Amino acid sequence: MLIVMHQSATNAQVQAVTDAVKAMGLTAEPIPGSERTAIGVLGNQGYVDDATIRELPGVREVIHVSKPYKLVSRDFHPEPSIVEAAGVKFGDGQSPVIIAGPCSVESEEQMLAAAQIVKQAGAQMLRGGAFKPRTGPHSFQGLGLEGLKYLRQAGDAVALPVITEVMRIEQLETICHYADVLQIGARNMQNFDLLKEVGKTGHPVLLKRGMSATIEEFLSAAEYILAEGNPRVILCERGIRTFERATRNTLDLSVVPLIREMSHLPIIVDPSHATGRRNLVSPMAKAAIVVGAHGIMVEVHPDPDKALCDGAQSLDGDSFTKLVAELRRLENLLESV
Repeated sequence: MLIVMHQSATNAQVQAVTDAVKAMGLTAEPIPGSERTAIGVLGNQGYVDDATIRELPGVREVIHVSKPYKLVSRDFHPEPSIVEAAGVKFGDGQSPVIIAGPCSVESEEQMLAAAQIVKQAGAQMLRGGAFKPRTGPHSFQGLGLEGLKYLRQAGDAVALPVITEVMRIEQLETICHYADVLQIGARNMQNFDLLKEVGKTGHPVLLKRGMSATIEEFLSAAEYILAEGNPRVILCERGIRTFERATRNTLDLSVVPLIREMSHLPIIVDPSHATGRRNLVSPMAKAAIVVGAHGIMVEVHPDPDKALCDGAQSLDGDSFTKLVAELRRLENLLESV
């Protein structure tokens, strides 16, 4: 339920409504707006009788929200959110953020070389996997803590914040110490215990869409994080699994403008995992910016042909530098339209 206050409502009237909601055994979340305040009501398991609330001074209207995600919804938070992570801002009115780096941290030298490439090209954040969820148990699983340290060292060396994936609750404390942003991968999008614990950290979170997740399921997963008091969530479309086998996944770009209508959270696109093909990464990255993505995440490796993980979808330094230049020209063009 959403309680919308009159523009002239006083702080005392807002507090009275909040107290009334709490007296009903529910949670009240005041949502200040540019023109008027709204109060989100959480915790109900069914219909709430709003007769008492409607009669309170300062109440303009009461809206019953049937969506399973509320804190994530535009109904509860009409204004778009700006999520800041180590000085990098994601959201409306901000320049699209470019996150880049190798799929996996393979060595100290490889990670530093990748960091220098993406920094020089103009990326704002460095990615790298230390703990890798792989389909096959015999595939390279990452360097673990050692890789996490290499990622942090490389980020510090080129003055870039770093993002890496967390797979298990017991990894959280360590990864929060080294990483600026926590990534929840597609396989863990509905690992609800992990989402709750990530929410409790208050750390910025990049949440990837599950391989077969509907938009409602995607936004409901984000709701788990916000419900724990952490609004610093960035959504990421990384392709969904369909019958098509020409690409690794099917990149659903329609989700970008749709989610921008449904949610106030920023959304970026990962064309590397979506396509699985190096020659498709650049055109799909540009397409993502055209449809309104707040950024992209691209895999970049100093020598993709020798990469231990996902080399076929990784760009080399020259290709990535060219892509960044094209994205910036595209950004300027879109601003003039």
